[in-house]
Amino acid sequence: MKNIRLGVNIDHVATVRNARGEKYPSPLKAAILSEKSGADSITIHLREDRRHIKDTDLKIIKSKLRIPLNLEIAATREMLKIALKNKPPFICIVPEKRKEITTEGGLNLDYKKNFLKEIIYKLKKNNSRVSLFIEPSKKDLIKSKLLNADCVEIHTGKFCNLVNQNKNYKKEFDKIRNVVYLGNKLGLEVHAGHGLTYKSSKILSKIKGIKEFNIGHFLIGESIFVGLPNCIKKFRKIIK
Repeated sequence: MKNIRLGVNIDHVATVRNARGEKYPSPLKAAILSEKSGADSITIHLREDRRHIKDTDLKIIKSKLRIPLNLEIAATREMLKIALKNKPPFICIVPEKRKEITTEGGLNLDYKKNFLKEIIYKLKKNNSRVSLFIEPSKKDLIKSKLLNADCVEIHTGKFCNLVNQNKNYKKEFDKIRNVVYLGNKLGLEVHAGHGLTYKSSKILSKIKGIKEFNIGHFLIGESIFVGLPNCIKKFRKIIK
């Protein structure tokens, strides 16, 4: 059986850097160290307000990585132009609200649907694998297929919150499992991301058919105490 891929999101290395307006800690250094420690891809989210990752980060990380770069972007003309210019191998289209602390949910696939379809077409023509960040919903999964996405990334935030609060997560787990099953049946590659910790990743790794986990905030936070290589190795062991 093929191993599940681990994508490491390094956004919050840039958050710490930007807090003091310094050049450290370096997102590039975090990306290279993650690569050496067993990450299968590096994820960065270039937000419209540039609150963490900057355009220069995208350019230099893309040029230095030997593993795929997964660029998260909002569905805007500006971000489409940047993505087409930089040609990252992986792109995930995510919803974005200017005042949110973090991504609050999946994409509204009915909003500006024709524009979304245009973005996906142009990015795929530019040789990028395109993923859509969606709720664990069969309706959104089918819509993603009709939009001709290559993959979907399931927003696991609600599930992870229930796990963190020691509440019953069975209903949410079953929703995710059913979407993964249908996604595989439809020929869509299914990924999981948002809010994942050691515990929630271990539980979700029991679902057959998830091809990729993208993990950031907890991983970077935990790395303060155990180091980035150790944290990545532990996640690899959990999800394999």
